[in-house]
Amino acid sequence: MQRTILNILAIITGLLFINSGLAKFFNYMPPPTDLPEAAMRDMAAMTEISWLMPLVAVAEIVGGLLLIFRKTRALGTLVLVPVSVGILLTHLTVMPPSGLIIAVVIWVILLWIIYDNREKYLGLLR
Repeated sequence: MQRTILNILAIITGLLFINSGLAKFFNYMPPPTDLPEAAMRDMAAMTEISWLMPLVAVAEIVGGLLLIFRKTRALGTLVLVPVSVGILLTHLTVMPPSGLIIAVVIWVILLWIIYDNREKYLGLLR
């Protein structure tokens, strides 16, 4: 039962990241208009570096695709952890607390996947 729940959560999380990455390329989700000034400055700084947002978008799409399939889920988690660190830190420091819940849920799911694949990661540390 736990395996089924984890599979469903991993697929949903993967689709969430794929959607986020595609939105960065195709701009079909407009950014919120009520962002705090600090968040607007951070976004302006990130877009100033021309290659940064496409890199994050590719990482989100590739990581999301890898997360969907059980065989590549451990690798997808490694790709998405740096992106998730940025999401969590952004919501902790400059964004309204409403998005913090989603960031924490994403982290809980990723940590569960890491725990579930711990044997694969131990091979990297040896």
